[in-house]
Amino acid sequence: MNRIILGDNLDVLPTLPDAGVQLIYIDPPFNTGRRQERRRLRTLRDEARGDRTGFRGRRYRSEEVGRAGFADAFADFPAFLEPRLRQARRILDARGSLFLHLDPREVHYCKVMLDGIFGRSSFMNEIIWAYDYGGRSRRRWPAKHDNILWYAKDPRRYTFHYEAIDRVPYMAPGLVGPEKAARGKTPTDVWWQTIVPTNSAERTGYPTQKPLAILARIVRVHSDPGDCLCDFFAGSGTLGEAAARAGREFLLVDCDPAAAALMARRLAFARPRCIGFRPDGES
Repeated sequence: MNRIILGDNLDVLPTLPDAGVQLIYIDPPFNTGRRQERRRLRTLRDEARGDRTGFRGRRYRSEEVGRAGFADAFADFPAFLEPRLRQARRILDARGSLFLHLDPREVHYCKVMLDGIFGRSSFMNEIIWAYDYGGRSRRRWPAKHDNILWYAKDPRRYTFHYEAIDRVPYMAPGLVGPEKAARGKTPTDVWWQTIVPTNSAERTGYPTQKPLAILARIVRVHSDPGDCLCDFFAGSGTLGEAAARAGREFLLVDCDPAAAALMARRLAFARPRCIGFRPDGES
């Protein structure tokens, strides 16, 4: 059953059964040192109180209809993540994988920590999600990538469907011949994908929303139809949409009521069960 759970993941995770999840993707706070927040606005025509002028001199004003966000500052970020990652390994199926999405500031500390939890041989890839969007620093090389660490619970047997990988165009198709050019090539561990555009129908208004294309690739290659997929820093619920559209089940956990409400709206087509979790066992 598809589920959205409102609660602290450190309370929820111990209640989940051993080896009951086939794929975990998490996009936790990045420890940027600031609050991540985005408001959702709607524009109303208002000739009397409008704060800006639009087409044919008509007056409009903006009205806030909601906001979502979270605190993103930790004195000891690895200490925050470690107990959650240990629970992640416990709930993973023997053929399951964990994908941890961070950025260059904390990813190296977390890799060492995951080597200790899963074993160094369980490290499979560091995927670089590269994008070209936003401002450019004049004092250093502009940071335009995130890091996604892939760990298999058992490095000798794990789910990986090579045939399900979406292919990408050759940079120089004239050098490989028409047949190969038409087929395209498999991506490397560097994935070029734009962020979710501000005017995209995909955009939910959540401040750290990740592109559906990134999650869809992970879901297709690293899980099977009917598998249970989990994101316990679920945010806008992108893993849930990728899972549902690929015939997988999802379990999403977040402690922010605004995020849970957003996911419930976004994933209404999948008819999830929405649960409010309390440490005393009531919901």
